[in-house]
Amino acid sequence: MTSNEVRTPSLEKQPTQDEQETDLAPSPVQQAADKRTSVVSKEGTVVNASGHRDQLQRQYGLWSICGLALTIDNAWIAFGGSLSVSVLNGGPPGILYEYITACVYYAFIGASIAELASAVPSSGGVYHWASITPGAKWGRVIGFFCGSLNFFGWIFDLASIVSIPANILVQMYAIYHPDFVILPWHGYIAFVLITWLCTAFVIFGNRLIPYLQHAGLFLIVVGGLVSIIVVAAMPREHATNAFVWKDFENQTGWSNGVAFLTGVLNGAFTIGTPDAVTHLAEELPRPSVDLPKAVFAQVGLGFITAFLFAIAIFYGINDLSAVTNSNGSFPLAEVYLQATGSNGATFGLLLIMFLSIIICAIGTTLMVGRLYWVLARDNATPFSGFFSQVNEKLSCPVPATILCATLCTAFGAIQLGSQTAFLDLVGSFIILTTMSYFLAFFPHLLTRRQNVPPGPFWMGKFGFVVNGVACALIIFFNIFFCFPYAYPVEPIALMNWTSVILVGVIVLTVFWWFVHGLRKYPGPKVAHLYV
Repeated sequence: MTSNEVRTPSLEKQPTQDEQETDLAPSPVQQAADKRTSVVSKEGTVVNASGHRDQLQRQYGLWSICGLALTIDNAWIAFGGSLSVSVLNGGPPGILYEYITACVYYAFIGASIAELASAVPSSGGVYHWASITPGAKWGRVIGFFCGSLNFFGWIFDLASIVSIPANILVQMYAIYHPDFVILPWHGYIAFVLITWLCTAFVIFGNRLIPYLQHAGLFLIVVGGLVSIIVVAAMPREHATNAFVWKDFENQTGWSNGVAFLTGVLNGAFTIGTPDAVTHLAEELPRPSVDLPKAVFAQVGLGFITAFLFAIAIFYGINDLSAVTNSNGSFPLAEVYLQATGSNGATFGLLLIMFLSIIICAIGTTLMVGRLYWVLARDNATPFSGFFSQVNEKLSCPVPATILCATLCTAFGAIQLGSQTAFLDLVGSFIILTTMSYFLAFFPHLLTRRQNVPPGPFWMGKFGFVVNGVACALIIFFNIFFCFPYAYPVEPIALMNWTSVILVGVIVLTVFWWFVHGLRKYPGPKVAHLYV
């Protein structure tokens, strides 16, 4: 970087909520990192690390951004939401060991993301890093494709996240109405209501979101602990150790090895959101220091909470077939009922999950809207002039946020026609986002990690190993994640359409590149600051 770095005076006058609570002065390392929040452009104007002037309030401190990272991930609830699907790949032992494998896999990805977030704290996240790491010649096109893959992955994930509280809400009603027959449209009505309530909160309740993330952090830790204790203590008879840790029951038709490797997808879906908070870099006073901490907190605490929760619920199951064949909207309710033997306790445990996942849905809506806004701001989207607008009073890119809610509503309607198609769509989140990470990491290796200035968190020579392992694992696991769910393959019921969705997103991006990007997309301003 050739421009002089300066400290933005307005940032010094606006301590975050966390600083007000702790009344601690920034350390020398933090003071040095603070300079990365703003630079002087070639035109002599003060801009943030993305190359634009600040339009959003820098209102998040360390605790609130860690809370946001954990609530967007919400690992133990995401784990419970996919239980009836993941159990086919080896039963409880398969789920536990596949989850451990997924967390090791994402530890390499998380470290690579944390390093880049510390070096270039931009709300574009991997999209901007992929524009920088290849250098000036290839950065524009690689960044363009990376941004598209990352956005589509996250918008599909938003639909997945919103479907969980929608299904929980319907299941909570069904607990006390045993004659109630759950139909797909019941869940979709709840889906639409939750989508737009979360959107309204993101637009009009921006100042409350840091406090909401504190509540989310409390629910994840304390709510998770309460759920674990209740499920572990109430069963009259627990499952055997062999059932939980040893009896690998492969119901996929694949060999045990293939079943295990394809089952890692379920664990990846539980932990796979390490780049989420990087898209809020322009709302943190010290993103270079705090973003890496938030990424590691998400991966580390997400692993611990979901793993302990998994052990507790598996020991509480006494009839696994009733869980896998449940006709309710949320099969985990059957696990709770078996463990507690009480409708009231089941309702209470579901309520904890509902409150926590609603905060997750708000955080994800917030993040996805910011991501599309960043793409529009760089003229990478259709109607970019409109969708790059920000209501600075509300501190929200309102048009981009509403567009994401509209897309989420449309994707959610797919479940009315085919639940399998909807699961395939939202399941592609993992492949789409990890491929976007690859487009940032691999050029970083090819250019010998020389196009990115070291940040406060920098892995040095170990970065070559960490980035290399992350790239190799992304390619390895994404191949297996495209395998059909079972063998022999039934084209409609058991076919895995994730690879088709990936190709579809790439084809759509290629089309938009030749229609718009090749001539009209200048690349992000951040690339001109760092390359």
